Amino acid sequence: MDAMEIDAAPRGMKRKIDATQVAAQAPKRIKALDQDVVNKIAAGEIIVAPMHALKELIENAVDAGSTSLEIIVKDGGLKLLQITDNGHGINKDDLSVLCERFTTSKLKAFEDLTSIGTYGFRGEALASISHIAHLTVTTKTVDSSCAWRAHYADGKLAAAKPGQSADPKPTAGRGGTQITVEDLFYNVRSRQKAFRSYSEEYAKILDVVGRYAVHCKGVAFSCKKHGDSAMGISTPMGASTVDCIRQIHGSAVANELINFEVSNDKLGFKASGWTSNANYHVKRTTVLLFINHRSVESSAIKKAIEQTYSTFLPKGGHPFLYLSLDIEPQRVDVNVHPTKREVNFLNEDEIIEHICDAIRSQLSKVDTSRTFMTQTLLPGVTVPSLDESSDAGTSTKGHFSSRTTPTSASSRPYENNLVRTDSKIRKITSMLPPTTPSVPTADLAEEVQYSHSDRQPVHCRLSSVKELRADVRSDMHATLTEVFASHTYVGLVDGYRRIVAMQGGVKLFLVDYGMVCNEYFYQVGLTDFGNFGSIKFEPALNIAELIRIGVEAENQSKGNEADVAWEEVADLVTGQLIERREMLEEYFSLEISEEGRLLGMPLLMKGYMPSLTKLPRFLMRLGPCVEWQEEKSCFHSFLKELATFYTPEQLPVADDDEADEDVEMAHRRSRLTRMLENVLFPAFRARLVATRSLLKGVIEVANLKGLYKVFERC
Repeated sequence: MDAMEIDAAPRGMKRKIDATQVAAQAPKRIKALDQDVVNKIAAGEIIVAPMHALKELIENAVDAGSTSLEIIVKDGGLKLLQITDNGHGINKDDLSVLCERFTTSKLKAFEDLTSIGTYGFRGEALASISHIAHLTVTTKTVDSSCAWRAHYADGKLAAAKPGQSADPKPTAGRGGTQITVEDLFYNVRSRQKAFRSYSEEYAKILDVVGRYAVHCKGVAFSCKKHGDSAMGISTPMGASTVDCIRQIHGSAVANELINFEVSNDKLGFKASGWTSNANYHVKRTTVLLFINHRSVESSAIKKAIEQTYSTFLPKGGHPFLYLSLDIEPQRVDVNVHPTKREVNFLNEDEIIEHICDAIRSQLSKVDTSRTFMTQTLLPGVTVPSLDESSDAGTSTKGHFSSRTTPTSASSRPYENNLVRTDSKIRKITSMLPPTTPSVPTADLAEEVQYSHSDRQPVHCRLSSVKELRADVRSDMHATLTEVFASHTYVGLVDGYRRIVAMQGGVKLFLVDYGMVCNEYFYQVGLTDFGNFGSIKFEPALNIAELIRIGVEAENQSKGNEADVAWEEVADLVTGQLIERREMLEEYFSLEISEEGRLLGMPLLMKGYMPSLTKLPRFLMRLGPCVEWQEEKSCFHSFLKELATFYTPEQLPVADDDEADEDVEMAHRRSRLTRMLENVLFPAFRARLVATRSLLKGVIEVANLKGLYKVFERC
């Protein structure tokens, strides 16, 4: 008997559900994560970048009573981050639990958080670092005869080399602690690749060191790159706050600082600091904020300070501020951020208002005088003045004729670099008599009426569209994009070859505007994907007839060379478009009815109407030239065809006897000229991203500097 007949169940009987289907439908069980995974997740939250690891190590060193900190950095802290202090050190017996999570000497009960007075308190810094880097600790206490060195991995003691013991080893060393962090994020490759450059991370490290160097009085800081003799930051132990600011931020700000202090027993705070006066301003606000000696950030304080200075500084000017804010510990919640970058405290608005009032009062006291930068005249130059005994006009003329102005002469560009363009100047073409027959103004007016709909914009979240946009950005040619962004349109050169002339700086270019238009409309399609306008047809057009016209035109152009059943192409393409009409309307605003009527076309640019003579060929090519099976290829090929449709048509070669040219062709030439100058090329200037493929369509034909060299030889 056939196996099919044996396995087949009788009709009408209930079949049992397959066990595999039951298992697939059952909910997944909740399981506890492995402890190693938990520790790495926690480490990624606390140590986001090398600067956060260094911040934790600096705070631990200051908590240990250090008066000198030496920091060495290699490859932005990713390869090496070493900090050496002269603090109390760590007992040998504590080294075994040093890098375990939540082991600390600063906190015993949760209630202690309300009166915490140290930088660290959770005991997570070294534990987190040991899970994502190779950590080495060398320490020596006062009563110890030698230093002890220990290596850590994943929160536990580890052997320095395979086969050796993991116990701490005695070694020579000075009093204090040296912590060496190597290969940071070596086991988190995605985090390691996210950093842009070593120099950028080193700059962030210097910023952290500079903040604590300004704030921590009586502590010497030094920071440098590994192998360099020059220090990035170096402040002596006895330096004052202003001296540290001068050393780190420069004399320009240090010379213009004013001191302020404010306190309020009712609100339980005391604030002091240094802020710049009205003579100093920069482009960005610099705020060094410490709350209970912890470096934090506060957007509320920063905005309030900027608003306070808005009445004292010129528009666009911003101040410098160092603020140390001491608040009663029970009023502050320090455990609100993994990296302790932010804190919450009571009566925030009232405290900020008191601080701003104190700064405003100090600024008002010193605002009786301002410092302005002036330039003295060169020796031998007379000061222009009016001679009261003579005629005013004659005296002024005489004095100014003997004065030299080197600054104005130096700022003036050389003749061979002078860009000779001005949109206000009348063009030479407007002075020539018209060469085309007059066209009625009614024919020149656009027969298009625009109306606004209530449709809300759609935010495109399709990954395929985002990838296509990224492809355009990655293929951008920066120099050519800048040329189009600042170009000056000269005029149409050849309508048949689709060439125009444009000026970019001191250079003249011939541009294939067909190629540029094709790329521009493709980019517009990507940018406005799903949010196109619509060109409505009244009455609706028969899509089958339009495609048939396109097929006949294609057949005539191909001739008998192409082995294609042209009589079947029209029906196949029509069926494809009707079948996919919902998708075409949603993404591209191409509206097709069930009966095969073309109701609307996508509108890519207001004020520009594509040539409808290209509509049959466009619809016909949507069948064989669009990759309908794969999403990204479908969107790319469809938008390319749409861009080709929107590209201005190629006009025939003008006859020598232009008087014989009919009115319609003259109207088309006039319309093309106006569109290129007033619509398309201004749009290129605004939003075109010139890709490398456009280099083939842009040719430099003249360069002012080169012309000057030619004339110099004559």
